[in-house]
Amino acid sequence: MNHPAAADIDLPSVLDHACLDPLQSSSALLEQLEAAKFWGCGGFCIPSGWVKRVRSQLPPSGPKLVAVVGFPTGAVPPSVKLAEAEWVAEAGADELDVAPDFAALADGKLEQVYGELAAIVQLGLPVKVITEAARLPNPLLEQLVEVAVDAGAQWLKTGTGYGPGVTPGLVRQLVGLARKRAAVKASGGIHSLEQALGLLEAGAQRLGLSRSSALLEAARRKKTVNRH
Repeated sequence: MNHPAAADIDLPSVLDHACLDPLQSSSALLEQLEAAKFWGCGGFCIPSGWVKRVRSQLPPSGPKLVAVVGFPTGAVPPSVKLAEAEWVAEAGADELDVAPDFAALADGKLEQVYGELAAIVQLGLPVKVITEAARLPNPLLEQLVEVAVDAGAQWLKTGTGYGPGVTPGLVRQLVGLARKRAAVKASGGIHSLEQALGLLEAGAQRLGLSRSSALLEAARRKKTVNRH
Protein backbone atom coordinates (compact mmCIF):
# COMPACT_ATOMS: atom_id res chain seq x y z
CA MET A 1 0.00 0.00 0.00
CA ASN A 2 1.27 3.47 -0.84
CA HIS A 3 0.94 6.44 1.50
CA PRO A 4 1.45 9.45 -0.78
CA ALA A 5 0.51 12.14 1.75
CA ALA A 6 2.53 10.65 4.60
CA ALA A 7 5.48 9.91 2.30
CA ASP A 8 5.94 13.66 1.74
CA ILE A 9 6.64 14.20 5.45
CA ASP A 10 10.20 14.78 6.64
CA LEU A 11 10.19 11.48 8.53
CA PRO A 12 13.16 11.97 10.89
CA SER A 13 11.73 15.25 12.17
CA VAL A 14 8.55 13.58 13.47
CA LEU A 15 10.31 10.72 15.26
CA ASP A 16 10.92 10.70 19.01
CA HIS A 17 13.64 8.08 19.34
CA ALA A 18 12.74 6.30 22.60
CA CYS A 19 15.29 4.82 25.01
CA LEU A 20 13.11 3.70 27.90
CA ASP A 21 14.44 0.20 28.60
CA PRO A 22 14.98 0.13 32.38
CA LEU A 23 17.94 -2.26 31.97
CA GLN A 24 19.93 -0.22 29.46
CA SER A 25 23.46 0.78 30.37
CA SER A 26 24.76 4.33 30.14
CA SER A 27 26.95 3.40 27.17
CA ALA A 28 23.96 1.87 25.33
CA LEU A 29 21.88 4.98 25.93
CA LEU A 30 24.62 7.28 24.68
CA GLU A 31 25.03 5.09 21.58
CA GLN A 32 21.32 5.56 20.90
CA LEU A 33 21.73 9.30 21.38
CA GLU A 34 24.42 9.34 18.71
CA ALA A 35 22.08 7.41 16.39
CA ALA A 36 19.28 9.93 17.01
CA LYS A 37 21.66 12.79 16.19
CA PHE A 38 23.00 11.00 13.10
CA TRP A 39 19.54 10.46 11.65
CA GLY A 40 18.25 13.90 12.63
CA CYS A 41 15.40 12.62 14.80
CA GLY A 42 13.07 15.30 16.09
CA GLY A 43 13.19 14.06 19.68
CA PHE A 44 15.09 11.79 22.06
CA CYS A 45 12.81 10.33 24.75
CA ILE A 46 14.41 9.10 27.97
CA PRO A 47 13.78 8.42 31.69
CA SER A 48 13.95 11.49 33.90
CA GLY A 49 17.13 10.40 35.68
CA TRP A 50 19.17 10.65 32.48
CA VAL A 51 18.16 14.17 31.51
CA LYS A 52 21.03 16.12 33.03
CA ARG A 53 23.70 13.87 31.54
CA VAL A 54 22.13 13.70 28.09
CA ARG A 55 21.51 17.46 27.96
CA SER A 56 25.24 18.08 27.98
CA GLN A 57 25.63 15.82 24.93
CA LEU A 58 22.97 17.51 22.80
CA PRO A 59 23.62 20.32 20.32
CA PRO A 60 21.29 23.35 20.36
CA SER A 61 19.92 22.23 16.97
CA GLY A 62 18.42 19.10 18.46
CA PRO A 63 17.01 16.53 18.82
CA LYS A 64 14.60 17.86 21.43
CA LEU A 65 15.11 16.24 24.80
CA VAL A 66 11.88 14.54 25.87
CA ALA A 67 11.58 13.26 29.46
CA VAL A 68 8.94 10.88 30.74
CA VAL A 69 7.29 11.80 34.05
CA GLY A 70 5.41 9.42 36.36
CA PHE A 71 6.31 6.68 33.90
CA PRO A 72 4.89 4.15 33.23
CA THR A 73 2.01 3.69 35.69
CA GLY A 74 1.24 7.26 36.72
CA ALA A 75 0.65 5.94 40.26
CA VAL A 76 2.81 8.62 41.88
CA PRO A 77 1.67 11.17 44.51
CA PRO A 78 0.88 14.46 42.73
CA SER A 79 3.53 16.38 44.68
CA VAL A 80 6.20 13.82 43.78
CA LYS A 81 5.19 13.82 40.12
CA LEU A 82 5.33 17.61 40.04
CA ALA A 83 8.75 17.53 41.72
CA GLU A 84 9.98 15.11 39.04
CA ALA A 85 8.66 17.39 36.30
CA GLU A 86 10.31 20.41 37.94
CA TRP A 87 13.61 18.54 38.22
CA VAL A 88 13.74 17.54 34.56
CA ALA A 89 12.66 21.04 33.48
CA GLU A 90 15.56 22.52 35.44
CA ALA A 91 17.90 19.82 34.11
CA GLY A 92 17.18 20.86 30.53
CA ALA A 93 14.25 18.84 29.20
CA ASP A 94 12.47 20.39 26.23
CA GLU A 95 9.23 18.42 26.45
CA LEU A 96 7.44 16.18 28.96
CA ASP A 97 5.59 12.92 28.28
CA VAL A 98 3.43 12.51 31.40
CA ALA A 99 1.68 9.40 32.69
CA PRO A 100 -1.49 10.56 34.48
CA ASP A 101 -2.81 8.80 37.56
CA PHE A 102 -4.81 6.08 35.81
CA ALA A 103 -6.06 4.65 39.12
CA ALA A 104 -7.50 8.03 40.08
CA LEU A 105 -9.12 8.21 36.65
CA ALA A 106 -10.67 4.77 37.12
CA ASP A 107 -11.98 5.86 40.54
CA GLY A 108 -13.63 8.92 39.01
CA LYS A 109 -11.28 11.39 40.72
CA LEU A 110 -11.15 13.68 37.71
CA GLU A 111 -10.29 16.80 39.73
CA GLN A 112 -7.17 15.06 41.06
CA VAL A 113 -6.09 14.04 37.54
CA TYR A 114 -6.76 17.55 36.27
CA GLY A 115 -4.89 19.17 39.15
CA GLU A 116 -1.66 17.23 38.71
CA LEU A 117 -1.64 17.74 34.93
CA ALA A 118 -2.45 21.46 35.17
CA ALA A 119 0.38 22.00 37.68
CA ILE A 120 2.86 20.31 35.32
CA VAL A 121 1.58 22.26 32.29
CA GLN A 122 2.21 25.48 34.22
CA LEU A 123 5.94 24.75 34.15
CA GLY A 124 5.81 26.02 30.58
CA LEU A 125 7.10 23.01 28.63
CA PRO A 126 5.03 21.20 25.98
CA VAL A 127 3.21 18.32 27.69
CA LYS A 128 2.09 15.07 26.08
CA VAL A 129 -0.38 13.16 28.22
CA ILE A 130 -0.04 9.39 27.87
CA THR A 131 -3.50 7.90 27.43
CA GLU A 132 -3.00 4.11 27.20
CA ALA A 133 -5.79 4.37 24.65
CA ALA A 134 -5.60 0.70 23.65
CA ARG A 135 -6.45 -0.37 27.20
CA LEU A 136 -8.78 2.30 28.55
CA PRO A 137 -12.52 1.73 28.13
CA ASN A 138 -14.00 4.36 25.84
CA PRO A 139 -15.80 6.35 28.59
CA LEU A 140 -12.55 6.68 30.57
CA LEU A 141 -10.56 7.56 27.46
CA GLU A 142 -13.05 10.30 26.60
CA GLN A 143 -12.83 11.66 30.15
CA LEU A 144 -9.02 11.61 30.11
CA VAL A 145 -8.88 13.48 26.81
CA GLU A 146 -11.20 16.18 28.13
CA VAL A 147 -9.25 16.52 31.39
CA ALA A 148 -5.90 16.64 29.56
CA VAL A 149 -7.10 19.28 27.10
CA ASP A 150 -8.71 21.35 29.87
CA ALA A 151 -5.44 21.19 31.82
CA GLY A 152 -3.61 22.68 28.83
CA ALA A 153 -1.81 19.64 27.42
CA GLN A 154 -0.76 20.20 23.82
CA TRP A 155 -0.42 16.52 22.92
CA LEU A 156 -2.10 13.18 23.53
CA LYS A 157 0.17 10.13 23.39
CA THR A 158 -1.36 6.76 22.57
CA GLY A 159 0.52 4.67 25.12
CA THR A 160 3.61 3.83 27.14
CA GLY A 161 4.71 1.02 24.86
CA TYR A 162 4.15 -1.56 27.60
CA GLY A 163 0.67 -2.49 26.42
CA PRO A 164 -0.91 -3.33 23.06
CA GLY A 165 0.68 -1.78 20.00
CA VAL A 166 -0.70 1.33 18.38
CA THR A 167 -2.92 1.06 15.28
CA PRO A 168 -4.19 3.57 12.72
CA GLY A 169 -7.67 3.07 14.16
CA LEU A 170 -6.45 4.05 17.62
CA VAL A 171 -4.82 7.18 16.21
CA ARG A 172 -8.01 8.13 14.37
CA GLN A 173 -9.99 7.64 17.58
CA LEU A 174 -7.70 9.98 19.55
CA VAL A 175 -7.67 12.55 16.73
CA GLY A 176 -11.46 12.49 16.76
CA LEU A 177 -11.69 12.91 20.52
CA ALA A 178 -9.12 15.73 20.47
CA ARG A 179 -11.18 17.71 17.92
CA LYS A 180 -8.09 19.71 16.87
CA ARG A 181 -7.49 20.89 20.45
CA ALA A 182 -4.38 18.72 20.84
CA ALA A 183 -2.05 16.82 18.52
CA VAL A 184 -1.48 13.07 18.68
CA LYS A 185 1.77 11.17 19.22
CA ALA A 186 1.59 7.48 18.28
CA SER A 187 3.79 5.09 20.23
CA GLY A 188 4.03 1.41 21.07
CA GLY A 189 4.99 -1.47 18.79
CA ILE A 190 6.02 0.55 15.73
CA HIS A 191 8.28 -1.81 13.79
CA SER A 192 8.09 -1.03 10.09
CA LEU A 193 8.17 1.88 7.67
CA GLU A 194 4.80 0.86 6.25
CA GLN A 195 3.28 0.91 9.73
CA ALA A 196 4.81 4.31 10.54
CA LEU A 197 3.48 5.86 7.35
CA GLY A 198 0.04 4.41 8.05
CA LEU A 199 -0.02 6.02 11.49
CA LEU A 200 0.98 9.39 10.07
CA GLU A 201 -1.70 9.08 7.41
CA ALA A 202 -4.23 8.35 10.18
CA GLY A 203 -3.43 11.70 11.77
CA ALA A 204 -0.45 11.20 14.11
CA GLN A 205 1.93 14.17 14.08
CA ARG A 206 4.72 12.49 16.06
CA LEU A 207 5.86 8.88 16.42
CA GLY A 208 7.60 7.40 19.45
CA LEU A 209 9.66 4.27 18.85
CA SER A 210 12.92 2.56 19.74
CA ARG A 211 13.62 1.28 16.23
CA SER A 212 14.17 4.63 14.55
CA SER A 213 17.47 3.66 12.92
CA ALA A 214 16.03 0.59 11.21
CA LEU A 215 12.94 2.48 10.08
CA LEU A 216 14.92 5.38 8.64
CA GLU A 217 17.36 3.01 6.94
CA ALA A 218 14.36 1.33 5.29
CA ALA A 219 13.06 4.75 4.21
CA ARG A 220 16.45 5.58 2.69
CA ARG A 221 16.56 2.30 0.76
CA LYS A 222 13.03 2.85 -0.53
CA LYS A 223 13.96 6.35 -1.69
CA THR A 224 17.01 5.01 -3.51
CA VAL A 225 14.96 2.32 -5.25
CA ASN A 226 12.30 4.83 -6.30
CA ARG A 227 14.96 7.02 -7.92
CA HIS A 228 15.83 4.14 -10.19
